[in-house]
Amino acid sequence: MFDHISIPTILISYIALLFSLSFHEASHATAAYLLDDDTAARLGRMTLNPIAHIDPIGTVLFPLIGMTTGFPLIGWAKPVPYNPQRFTRKVTMRTGAALVSAAGPASNVALCIVFMLVTTLTLRFTIAEPYDRLALFYAGLRGPEAFANLEVDPAQMVLLSLAGRLIIINILLAIFNLIPLGPLDGGGILKGFLPYRATQWFERHQQTMYILLIVMVMVPFLSERFISPIFRVALWPVMPVARVLLGA
Repeated sequence: MFDHISIPTILISYIALLFSLSFHEASHATAAYLLDDDTAARLGRMTLNPIAHIDPIGTVLFPLIGMTTGFPLIGWAKPVPYNPQRFTRKVTMRTGAALVSAAGPASNVALCIVFMLVTTLTLRFTIAEPYDRLALFYAGLRGPEAFANLEVDPAQMVLLSLAGRLIIINILLAIFNLIPLGPLDGGGILKGFLPYRATQWFERHQQTMYILLIVMVMVPFLSERFISPIFRVALWPVMPVARVLLGA
């Protein structure tokens, strides 16, 4: 039943997810702090320590079920609290809230870019053959089992696999969180630009949006038609960009 499970891939993927979620939530807290609201900082949320951000369902149960079964379950962490009334008067409360929401996905995009650059440029300047660079990078995206026919030492395999997971997970977290539904960061960003009455309607229906989001993720028919295409489009540029950076 569990013959397809790769323990190294699960461990590396989970470590990458924990770090990415922690960075995401710490970025929300930092954005609020920079806007003069220290609510999250006082609660210990402006940290990369995953313990401060763990949600039992979203950070533990759902990701592990997804990683062991192959079912497309996305993870999440505890929401970061903030108080718009404490924001600096240099921005409106709505704009400040939108900036705090945007900080999470922006941090994931930044992490993806950093790990893409570090990985590809390291391979480019340490591996002579362009094809070998490309094969190692591609194997890193797929996980430890993809290195079976490649001549790499265990440390290199772990580092490349971890970098590959960080690239993919951060793309997915950024894109997923930008979906403009109530409980996601995309909803928070959208509210910063909606007219007042539209914002009220949006807030009244957040619970409905949350249920809709869960259904879209959990029901295979809907997930394949609405969620998976978004992820495929998000991941499509990875290899073309990698080829350029790798010189392959």
